[in-house]
Amino acid sequence: TGNRRPNSRGAGWEYVHIAIDDHSRVAFGTIHPDETGRSACRALLQTVRYYAGLGIRFKRVLTDNGACYRSERFERLCRRLGLKHRLTKPYSPRTNGKAERLIQTALHEWAYARSYKNSMQRAGQFPVWLHEYNWHRPHASLDYKPPVSRLGLSVNNLMGLHN
Repeated sequence: TGNRRPNSRGAGWEYVHIAIDDHSRVAFGTIHPDETGRSACRALLQTVRYYAGLGIRFKRVLTDNGACYRSERFERLCRRLGLKHRLTKPYSPRTNGKAERLIQTALHEWAYARSYKNSMQRAGQFPVWLHEYNWHRPHASLDYKPPVSRLGLSVNNLMGLHN
């Protein structure tokens, strides 16, 4: 309990902004040193670019009620991108169940799956884990296929996408 940050000397305090496509379950995430409106905006822009590369365009963003997502800066960016921003019902994780499940899976399979020498090493493994999750990990809700199988990607461009 309490604020442990002053005693940690910078270790392990990165913030992961995650996104999950409701239809395909394709996940994306970025790691930032803080949880501010500015970093939430950077995460949103990176997310939009990632999904656009897979041919996914979205109209709505559902976030929790964190201050970074309630910031005027984040709201302005959503409007500029033409995205409707909705907040989850406070203290109701079921509203955002797919994202909550993704977070638990990431904690179990990536963040705490092994001992890392430092935060940078752990952060370096995050894209590797996301790739495995999206391209190779079977999902029960998707008939035991990986999320990317729901996108109907062209085999002609598979190598360009699969990196």
